[in-house]
Amino acid sequence: MAFQARRPWVRLSRKTMPEQTVLFVSIVKWFTLATATGSVVGLSTTGFLKLLDATSNAAQRLPYFYALLPVALCLSALLVRFLAPDAEGHGTEKVIEAVHRRSGKIPIQVVPVKLVATVITLAAGGSAGKEGPCAQIGAGLSSLLASLLRFDDRDRVKLVVCGISAGFASVFGTPIAGSIFGVEVLFVGGIMYETLLPSFVAGITAYQVSAALGVTYFHGGLPVLPPFSESLLLTVVGAGVFFGLCSVLLIQALRTGELLSKKLRIWDPARALLGGGVLVVLALLFSPAYLGLGLPTIEAALRGGATPWYAFLLKPVFTSLTLNFGGSGGIVTPIFFVGSTAGSAFAQVFHQSTTIFAAIGLVSLLAGAANTPIAASILSVELFGPAIAPYATVACVISFLMTGHRSVYPSQILSMRKSESLRVELGKEIDATQTTFSPRERSVLGVARTAAKKLKRWIAKL
Repeated sequence: MAFQARRPWVRLSRKTMPEQTVLFVSIVKWFTLATATGSVVGLSTTGFLKLLDATSNAAQRLPYFYALLPVALCLSALLVRFLAPDAEGHGTEKVIEAVHRRSGKIPIQVVPVKLVATVITLAAGGSAGKEGPCAQIGAGLSSLLASLLRFDDRDRVKLVVCGISAGFASVFGTPIAGSIFGVEVLFVGGIMYETLLPSFVAGITAYQVSAALGVTYFHGGLPVLPPFSESLLLTVVGAGVFFGLCSVLLIQALRTGELLSKKLRIWDPARALLGGGVLVVLALLFSPAYLGLGLPTIEAALRGGATPWYAFLLKPVFTSLTLNFGGSGGIVTPIFFVGSTAGSAFAQVFHQSTTIFAAIGLVSLLAGAANTPIAASILSVELFGPAIAPYATVACVISFLMTGHRSVYPSQILSMRKSESLRVELGKEIDATQTTFSPRERSVLGVARTAAKKLKRWIAKL
């Protein structure tokens, strides 16, 4: 009865309280919560990165250290299977899945299990990234904070998005791109504007905390760009198409590895032993450069160094085997590897600056494979400076469109069609959608196929 007596007063206060006062209180609330979240994620990210550096440096002193990969993947698979199944694969995907299916509820045991499994995988040479674990660790801690404060589902989702943004920002040293990534990655073609402020605050705070604690970041300076010309712009447009196709290649490699892994109906740790053994053989056949984070290759491409033209074709294979056969890690660093090496190969073919196109490729692959063209465009400015932004943005948007309705994060919700000529159901996860042509497009394609067959027969008669 006492609670019911207070309810009219609550309704009256909301009616009589000025709108700006309510908004000011909301701003203070989320500024405080986002600052706390960013600080916690910055601290956890710093600890994770320092532990990863220490273990990786120790392991790489051993000759053929990657021979430990079968054991490492087996240990990772055991940890995930028995302690935290939600820690499987690359972390950001699991966070997106948790947001859409469970209102952001993430079991707290995911945090230590993900940290340990990822350190084991990467230290032994597993081909994965480090941003996914940080995003999942940040989101897990944010979910715990929401539970302690007894938040409802909407506020919990906001805090979890802050965790994603803070994890990305503190790993790569890009607070603005990281903040946008968190609010853009959940939906294809949609941004959670209501989470912009806390996302920015969390991302900036996490970056500042990590930088203050000694985490260093790569920010590459580019040579002076040539004067604007129509030919350069057309080359960038062609590069955007190429990077979109490379995004499709990476996504399909991941899906093929997943299907292959599921067809092997054996115990998960045994499957991990097999996958680790295949990775060791591939490293001996090609190069250990495709193992681990691959940062030396990325930096070499961005500095104009020589990289094998086929590097962007091999890295997806190594990464797919790692993540689908028991390994734990992220996907964004492999995306950077594929993008920078693909850009370098493209530049060599068309006699362009390998440094410039490696940088454009790095961000364009992120735009296409993750469906985050805005975050990727801002990332180009934070990493390489404002001069490259017009060209990188064009390539990012084209790559995003060329990738179609697919993603390295299959739990993303589709909020837009990338072409009105394609029929695809909106509001569903990408993995559950099917793309078809409109009746008009089907008729046009039918006419084109008939014309092509007639042309082929005519040429054969000549």
